[in-house]
Amino acid sequence: MVRIAVSGHRGLPDETAVLVDRAVREALAEYRPDISGLSCLADGADQIFARGVLDLGGVLEAVIPAKEYRDGLPSECHAAYDELLSRALRVHRLDFVESTSESHMTASARMFDDADVLFAVWDGQPARGYGGTADMVAEARGREMSVRVIWPEGARRD
Repeated sequence: MVRIAVSGHRGLPDETAVLVDRAVREALAEYRPDISGLSCLADGADQIFARGVLDLGGVLEAVIPAKEYRDGLPSECHAAYDELLSRALRVHRLDFVESTSESHMTASARMFDDADVLFAVWDGQPARGYGGTADMVAEARGREMSVRVIWPEGARRD
């Protein structure tokens, strides 16, 4: 079973979310039938990836960075977060209380400990803050982990 971690942009415009969803599913399909996906279930790329893993018959593992993590996500994505979390086969909860850049970086490192591949839904630009997708890609490459960048033509960030 291949274990795939995800890191990617949040707050994607609707048109970009559709493009990313299609590209993530195409990439996941190459690893079928035995897929295990690791995700923090944030809005944007994380939730798109998690849903794709489940829809393709894979197993989902959630890595929750902090006790207050859900509260830091946009309220409009809480229902999807709750639903995906309930469908996760395993849930790894870190000991942090507050949802911070540090807890997010630690959660990503935790995912990388168990993953074979990183799907990076990334526009190739520098991180906008510590713990952004560019930092995750650098961390994965530093570990000599396979990194697959997914940024379909026509995708954009706000």
